[in-house]
Amino acid sequence: MKVTFLGTGTSQGVPVINQTEDYGIDFDNPKNWRMRSSIHVKLGETHIQVDASPDFRWQCLRNSISAVDIFILTHSHADHIMGMDDLRRFCTLHGGAALPVYSTELGLRRIREIYDYAILDKASVSGYPAFSLEKMPSILTVPGGKIYSCLLPHGDLETLGLVFEEDATGKKFVYFTDCKSITTEAQILAAGAEVVVLDGLREKPHYSHMSINEACETAQKMNAPITLLTHINYDVDHAKTSAKLPPKVAIAYDGLSFEL
Repeated sequence: MKVTFLGTGTSQGVPVINQTEDYGIDFDNPKNWRMRSSIHVKLGETHIQVDASPDFRWQCLRNSISAVDIFILTHSHADHIMGMDDLRRFCTLHGGAALPVYSTELGLRRIREIYDYAILDKASVSGYPAFSLEKMPSILTVPGGKIYSCLLPHGDLETLGLVFEEDATGKKFVYFTDCKSITTEAQILAAGAEVVVLDGLREKPHYSHMSINEACETAQKMNAPITLLTHINYDVDHAKTSAKLPPKVAIAYDGLSFEL
């Protein structure tokens, strides 16, 4: 299994437009430049794209993403859904066939509202997108492994928590972005994972995201070999904050890639 972080930033990206406030962020450090959050997972030979931010096209070019077989939308917020039109290239690479798209009921409804022109069995014109929509099941079996899902609280909606398990290696990878807490069901699904990713927005509390302290406390309870924090705000400096984190917890950054 190979995991690539296409983006690790919050909904505005980092830095934000006209960021004049002095938060002590070292923007000479490339790890403090964060596009909106998403990941790409290669599970066996299946390429799975999780979320598509407004930065999606550039993220694909920057990280040499050459294939998408399945798309999963964790939730319907703009920073996760508004890049989906750029999935058109991967439809073209599949001969125009509709790309399988999975999400929550609300996520699917928003896709229909925004991308009504793409809900087709096959692209209407060469180079256009086509999406085949399905509600994300609790277990999605794909060539090379399984993807387990659960619902996590995120303000006034729920987001998909995802656990990837590879057949060939038995390795598990957990992606719990955009959530205020981790449910008991999610902790059970995540048990035995080599790497866990948690939402860790900022130091100050937030009503729909875990703070960095909350994420660290959750990481200690889950006790994975390594926990990575994502969806990081514009007032968090990578080096300074990393120095304060407990053992086995680190901050993810754009372009981070590893194999399990």
